[in-house]
Amino acid sequence: MQFDKPIALAADHGGYELKEAIKAHLTERGIAWEDLGTDSTASVDYPDFAAAGCKAVQEGRCALAILCCGTGVGMSMCANKMQGIRACCCSDTFSAEFTRRHNDANALCLGGRVVGAGLACQIVDAFLDAPFEGGRHQTRIDKMMALQGR
Repeated sequence: MQFDKPIALAADHGGYELKEAIKAHLTERGIAWEDLGTDSTASVDYPDFAAAGCKAVQEGRCALAILCCGTGVGMSMCANKMQGIRACCCSDTFSAEFTRRHNDANALCLGGRVVGAGLACQIVDAFLDAPFEGGRHQTRIDKMMALQGR
C-alpha cells in the first residue's frame, strides 16, 4: 500500500534498536517515515515518545504511527489515551493485519524485547498492507470511539 504521508516512528530506549530496523525496512520498501525519537538506548520515558508519534497522526502530518518500547504495552496504553488514536500491541502478523482491516488501527505498537527485527518487519508489512474493510466494522469503530472520555 502507498501512503501520501510519512509513517511516524517513535521509540523509547527499549525499542530504539527495533525502530532503527523498521526505519531501514521502510526505506527499502520506499515508504517515507518521520523519526520522532529517541536517538539512542539511553533511558527515556516512553509516554513522551508515544505522545510525539500519536500527535503526528492527530495533526495529519503522518498517516500512521509505529511505536516501539520494551514490550509494546506501555506505548499502546499511552497511545490509546490520546484522542482519535486506535493503537494495538502486536507480536504476530495475523493480529496486525486484522486490527487494520476490522479496527482501522492507526498506531502499531511493538516490543523490542518481545519480537526480533525480522518478525517485526513482517508485522509492520501486515499492518501497512491491510486496507480497512469498512461496512459493519465502521459501526463498531464508531461505538468504540464514543467510549472515549467516559
